[in-house]
Amino acid sequence: MRQILTALPFLAVVFAVAATGSRFMPGAWYEALARPPWTPPNWLFGPVWTILYIMIAIAGWRVWLKAGFAPVLIVWGVGLILNMAWSWIMFDRHQIGIALADITLLWLAILAFIVMAWPVDRTAAWLFVPYIVWVSYATALNFAIWRLNPAG
Repeated sequence: MRQILTALPFLAVVFAVAATGSRFMPGAWYEALARPPWTPPNWLFGPVWTILYIMIAIAGWRVWLKAGFAPVLIVWGVGLILNMAWSWIMFDRHQIGIALADITLLWLAILAFIVMAWPVDRTAAWLFVPYIVWVSYATALNFAIWRLNPAG
């Protein structure tokens, strides 16, 4: 039971990131942008991110249990910061190109976490696979929106 309680700080940190990111919603500006036909409906983002955030928290917690405050956990934290920044850059600042740079760095941080977590805890590494798949899709979407809206 005590070990499970140690997951609470990881859940709290990820919840804080999610709550901060959710302050910056797409809104009218985003709706007015040219978007590719394969853009998902807005209702899909909430459920997907909820599941991903839970998996991110569990992965960080599992690595911490096995390795403590190791470099892989720093990469986990950097990824969270990049994740949180993307919504602000894209939806508050309306900087599509800078958001693309941010999400590209996020993708690299996710990949680095997977590689670094693999020898520590393979389950933690696998928990990040759906995350990198979703962020790969989101990166392609961000790129397409950037190309379709050159002023961004």
